[in-house]
Amino acid sequence: MKYRVVFEQDEDGMFIVTCPALPGCISQGQTRTEAQANIREAISAYLKSLRKHGEFHQA
Repeated sequence: MKYRVVFEQDEDGMFIVTCPALPGCISQGQTRTEAQANIREAISAYLKSLRKHGEFHQA
């Protein structure tokens, strides 16, 4: 599955990235590339947790 993510750069230059479809799924990185890798990992962990608790059913 593909999820839309939103990148923002804070005042310190860190990239903050969120996944609006998954409430509370947020990550960051010093570079956009690092932030992207981190949010992929966060999304994977988020979905794994949903599956574990029986809250995620892929269509």
